[in-house]
Amino acid sequence: MTNTIHLHNSLTRKKEAFTPINEGRVGMYVCGPTVYSDVHLGNCRTFVNFDIIYRYLMYSGYKVRYVRNITDVGHLEGDTDIGAEDKISKKARLEQIEPMEVVQHYTGGFHDMMRIFNTLSPSIEPRATGHIIEQIEMVQQILDNGLAYVKNGSVYFDTLKFAKTNDSYGKLSGRIIDDLLSETRDDLKNQSEKNHPSDFAIWIKADPSHLMRWDSPWSVGFPGWHLECSAMSTKYLGKTFDIHGGGNDLKFPHHENEIAQNEGACGCSPANYWLHANMLLMNGKKMSKSIDPETGVSNSITPNELFTGDSPHISKGFSPMVIRFFMCQSHYRSTLDLTDEALLAAEKGYRRLMEGFKTLQALEASAKGAASDLDKELNSLMDAAFTDMNDDFNSPKALARLFELVTKINGLKEGHLSLNDVTPDTLTRLKQVFHDFIFEIFGLTNETSAVGGDDGAMDGLMQLIIDIRQSSRKNKDWATSDKIRDTLKELKIVLKDGKDGTSWVKE
Repeated sequence: MTNTIHLHNSLTRKKEAFTPINEGRVGMYVCGPTVYSDVHLGNCRTFVNFDIIYRYLMYSGYKVRYVRNITDVGHLEGDTDIGAEDKISKKARLEQIEPMEVVQHYTGGFHDMMRIFNTLSPSIEPRATGHIIEQIEMVQQILDNGLAYVKNGSVYFDTLKFAKTNDSYGKLSGRIIDDLLSETRDDLKNQSEKNHPSDFAIWIKADPSHLMRWDSPWSVGFPGWHLECSAMSTKYLGKTFDIHGGGNDLKFPHHENEIAQNEGACGCSPANYWLHANMLLMNGKKMSKSIDPETGVSNSITPNELFTGDSPHISKGFSPMVIRFFMCQSHYRSTLDLTDEALLAAEKGYRRLMEGFKTLQALEASAKGAASDLDKELNSLMDAAFTDMNDDFNSPKALARLFELVTKINGLKEGHLSLNDVTPDTLTRLKQVFHDFIFEIFGLTNETSAVGGDDGAMDGLMQLIIDIRQSSRKNKDWATSDKIRDTLKELKIVLKDGKDGTSWVKE
């Protein structure tokens, strides 16, 4: 394994050395999507962030069990405790289909989008509806420990009693306990059932019209939204595991209540390290589907609109790997502002990185290669990239090191720098590290040479075009030469003439 990884623990608000419970193994749980609609672009960012973390942990030599759930029951409109309709049930009722049809459709769509963004599948992807028994058992444990109560068939977590015996409530979100306990909302129904407004439902008695319902010792009903993650994470990772992740918006109430439920059931905190990905903005503002009265459009965009360019917010469509590269440019704990200008710059950066990779593969070690200042600098930049990733998975800093290496690679190709100053071992390492960062750690794929073809085929076709162009110029056939140039320009393919011949790159 590489040097020790340090990560920022949301629970302690400190950067800490990562020490897994079991040496060489990592248990990581990330809250997955609620499958009642197409996956939101902000959620895509979160899952790409954790995909990079997952990839880097494995690259560092850890055996990782990555659990990411599917929420297919219990997520209420407005995240209220009772009296509102489950999001999936509501969608099923409006479309006059079965709830599981809703779940199947949008789960498939979510998986398709994750494949498009080249995220690895989790080790286990449990569904809430497949773990009703475990959730009922956890409710009973909390009741047995005196930290919940039954009212009219619903079961509520007793936050006042929990807070008196445990100082963990409010620790993750940083909210003052008095504020937590005094928070209430006038629009919540059945508040009279609760002992205190801050109590939250862990089992909800189903309304006769509710479509998703199960038998339990207390009523025919369904589990509270927060309960499923507590039950499924501990089932597959143990009562206490290494890493719990999710979006920043889940800190309260979802993750705060998860901790309370686990403490209430077994007297132990579920995870040692909590990681939270920050939100995705657009044009400096929070994304919203609400229509802006000034512009007449919403400040939102879907992944498919990003791909096609069918949005007033962008000037063109962008490929999935350009968008993934764009996400790599920001630290997972920082907000990321999506603008047309930023995406255009990311597209250029992505293509420069891939062209640097292509150029590097063509470099051949010099028989005279020897250790030099350049050799040391190349190794230092590679070491620094790993140091950056070990520092709370700092992908933007590591990416910046790669671009410094691209400058060196281009210098070696163009003759500004000499391969005689690079040892064969360093060049071999550079090719491996560059490949690993781009494809294994950042999870990018190479789209630059291919609108529908593999690298070899495209290179062969382009070499044929280059040869025809050179021949036409030699024969002063300017019409053919100009036509090749203008057509390639329309396709955003640039020819670069150098001492070793002509190469090409897709802008």
